Amino acid sequence: MKIGVLAVQGAFIEHEAMLQRLGVSCIQVRQKTDLQGIDGIVLPGGESTVQGQLLHKLEIFEPLKAMIADGLPVLATCAGLILLAEHLDGDATTHLATLPVCVKRNAYGRQLSSFTATADVGDIADYPLVFIRAPYISAAGENVQTLAKVDGNIVAVRYQNQIGLAFHPELTDDTRIHASFLKLVEDRFSKQ
Repeated sequence: MKIGVLAVQGAFIEHEAMLQRLGVSCIQVRQKTDLQGIDGIVLPGGESTVQGQLLHKLEIFEPLKAMIADGLPVLATCAGLILLAEHLDGDATTHLATLPVCVKRNAYGRQLSSFTATADVGDIADYPLVFIRAPYISAAGENVQTLAKVDGNIVAVRYQNQIGLAFHPELTDDTRIHASFLKLVEDRFSKQ
């Protein structure tokens, strides 16, 4: 199994370290050719506007969008969630738009408003959530499974092959969310 980690900007090294702890081979996706042969992809936190621009400039956007539409498993955190969202609250801009949700950017305020919480995330009990200038999901489309809420706001969803998180599991010592993503990748291959 080989997992791509989008490495054009943002917190990609922490995701790589988490996946390597789980014994998985990773490749940094920095150009279109890096997408070849990957079994899943992580879209990390960072600055979504910059990441979106770089996806186009580096000619990664179209092939990545097609791969996700074709079932490539995705774990998207914070800015990655914004990249996947079909709609952004109060903003006409969209990026990959493969996840039928509306996301409110910087919903919890500025960097100084960063916080931690604990919640169940799907079947994962008592998971430590790290929020940094975090968005939340203000609306979820049909067939989108809500995995977690904090203060009544949706902060984790799953839709088909996509897991979207408003928080940063890579900034914890808890590997369970990354392991759950890898199970999604394994399940895809068992069905082929």
